[in-house]
Amino acid sequence: MVDEEPRSRRIEIPQEVADAADMPDDLQSVVLEPYSVPNTQQRRQAGNVYVGAAAVTAAAIALGLPAGMWLMVAGLLAIAGYHYLSGWDLEVMDGEALEIANREAEFPAGHASAALNFEGWRARPIWNVLMFSAEDPPTERGLVRVDGITGAVVGSYTESIDQLN
Repeated sequence: MVDEEPRSRRIEIPQEVADAADMPDDLQSVVLEPYSVPNTQQRRQAGNVYVGAAAVTAAAIALGLPAGMWLMVAGLLAIAGYHYLSGWDLEVMDGEALEIANREAEFPAGHASAALNFEGWRARPIWNVLMFSAEDPPTERGLVRVDGITGAVVGSYTESIDQLN
């Protein structure tokens, strides 16, 4: 059995293609480390900052600031609460979303890209995966929406690409 090299979980552009396109160094995948989408759970850290600001304001009120500043404390705590509620733990990253979309598609996938979207007032993360069929040129395209928390397919749409030009 021949050991195959593990597939990369990032987009890579061959050096000769980057050179031919006169790609700047800061955009070349061979120069930079792989990019990963930050976990949206980091919003909770911002919530901690708002709670801290509310505590400092409350202490300042106790030391003599006007009592009307309690409105500011309430506002800061409300913003902190929103950050805690919208701080989802992003379980499904872009590579896994691409794999889920590939299994869901009605055609063999060629080129594909994933973009993270946020839905609802709690900003639930949803991956939008745009896919094209593997033929050259592609004959079909599709959009598969994958929940960033559970990995469930939220919706999908496919259509034929008309080659009339």
